[in-house]
Amino acid sequence: MPSRRRFLTAAAAVPVAATAVTACEEGDKALPPPDGKHASAVPAVQSGSDRLNFVVILADDLGYGELGSYGQKLIRTPRLDALAAEGLRFTDAYAAAPVCAPSRCSVLTGLHAGHATVRENPWGPGGQGALTDRDFTFAEALRSLGYRTGVFGKWGFGPEQPDQPSHPNSRGFEEFYGYIGHRHAHDYFPEYLWHNGNRQEIPANRGDAREVYAPDLLKERALAFLDAHRAEPFLLYLTPTLPHAPSQTPDDGEYGDRPWPGPDRRHAAQITTFDSLVGDVVDRLTRLGVAGRTLVLITSDNGPHEEGRTNPELFDANGPLRGYKRNLYEGGIRVPLIAWSPRHIPAGTTDRPTPLTDLLPTLADLAGAPAPTDVDGLSLAPLLRGSGHTARHNSLYFYRNHSGVTPRSDAADRGRGRRLAEALRRGDLKAVRFAPGQDRGVPDDEWDVELYDLSRDPGEEHDLASARPAQADVLVKLMRDSWSPTYARKPFGLTLEVTGQAPEFTLTATLANGSARPWTAPRLTLGAPGGWDIHALDPLTAPLLRAGDELTVRWRITPAQVTSDTTLACRATARHAGEEVSYLARTMLG
Repeated sequence: MPSRRRFLTAAAAVPVAATAVTACEEGDKALPPPDGKHASAVPAVQSGSDRLNFVVILADDLGYGELGSYGQKLIRTPRLDALAAEGLRFTDAYAAAPVCAPSRCSVLTGLHAGHATVRENPWGPGGQGALTDRDFTFAEALRSLGYRTGVFGKWGFGPEQPDQPSHPNSRGFEEFYGYIGHRHAHDYFPEYLWHNGNRQEIPANRGDAREVYAPDLLKERALAFLDAHRAEPFLLYLTPTLPHAPSQTPDDGEYGDRPWPGPDRRHAAQITTFDSLVGDVVDRLTRLGVAGRTLVLITSDNGPHEEGRTNPELFDANGPLRGYKRNLYEGGIRVPLIAWSPRHIPAGTTDRPTPLTDLLPTLADLAGAPAPTDVDGLSLAPLLRGSGHTARHNSLYFYRNHSGVTPRSDAADRGRGRRLAEALRRGDLKAVRFAPGQDRGVPDDEWDVELYDLSRDPGEEHDLASARPAQADVLVKLMRDSWSPTYARKPFGLTLEVTGQAPEFTLTATLANGSARPWTAPRLTLGAPGGWDIHALDPLTAPLLRAGDELTVRWRITPAQVTSDTTLACRATARHAGEEVSYLARTMLG
């Protein structure tokens, strides 16, 4: 079976075995040893100081109305409100799903919930979701240009073990610190967290002890990452679990004297803690002198929750919108989104319907990195640069198949919270429909269909489906077309396949240009332990790889010795828009 590990980006903290490497092309000294572990894929680009840095901060269950800049009156969020005033505030930004795991998959991969690999939360019909070697993340896109990449916080995809395709180190992040699995991230005082492939115990939280607050640890690691890479282009993806349930904080903070139930005081404290965390990150960027060349994006993975006896109505957490987490009404999927960069983004507000699937093509576009053309997102780069000529989506698709409900979300769904549902926005019209159960394959006439005009009815109070059946039918057809049981991806990046058996193997490496631009001077090189007999059967280079083209090289390999962990490493380089991009893939032999 082929290995689709395009380039493994494990952090420098992971040691590289001192195995000799013989390059198949004379003069190639840069290929890392094939030790079977993660290693830095590409060095930082020499022009790194001129590149735009990126900080993406993803809150967990932060409602549309829970920031002062979005209308919140009871919870203080001064740092976020200042960023919203100085930067670009999106009024119509959307998570791809109303629950965590599928939404986060779409954020990373640019695929909406009708195409993404993970489409349900772990306790839904599909169990714990996992990314695969077919998934290409915005970290992988930036890593190909030499960006230093780190994720700190909730990853949310299993399995909870290192060296597997769904691990952050396998999906473009050099450094990871936090929770791998979804359920583990619900613990604010965990007994352990993961650093790359290593489980790190937190003795101070053993048993009933609650001494170390995880958001504090995540902040420390994130700030240390900025310190370490301030002179290089970097991507920081910060994903604290705030303000997800349970409502746990070291104390109630400034809300200790409020006449609210304890869960609500602590929920408010969680949001203000998140606000302070964002402020600390911005302050560190400023102190390091890199704020002027850094784009900061702050958003949430879905609407507000009511778990743990938190009352979202006290805070008007969904603002003027209908619904909460788990609903496909606006309150469940419309989220805050703030873009801030003091030298690059003009202050203002935009009502462009903007799904978070736009992040991958946007970051790649702004960095100048190649990215797949088969994603559902569109680049926001023109909008962020102040241009009015930013592409708009023909429609936005949303999907939910989640068996769990909460009282308010089920009431918003009128008792249909356990049914499979999907929604689609086109222009100002939005359709929501509910299957009779959890089977998406039932005929259309068995679904409940609703239609709303968001320009006049953002709270989705007036169903127009019976008055405008033809318009409802058009949106339902678009829903059907937006869903694919398995979404076939176009080849992109570097893949490897090994055939044969001892004493002779054939390794086939394929570099696929799945981007929109041609690549020049593509080149493949192979590293292997010393003493091996390796012979290239095809040319290692080509003048040009047009968009959609592939370069395939086969090697005949006679190893001196094969063990269960014998690994080959192959590097592909090419020039994209005048910049060198590099991909590294590894595969087991035997």
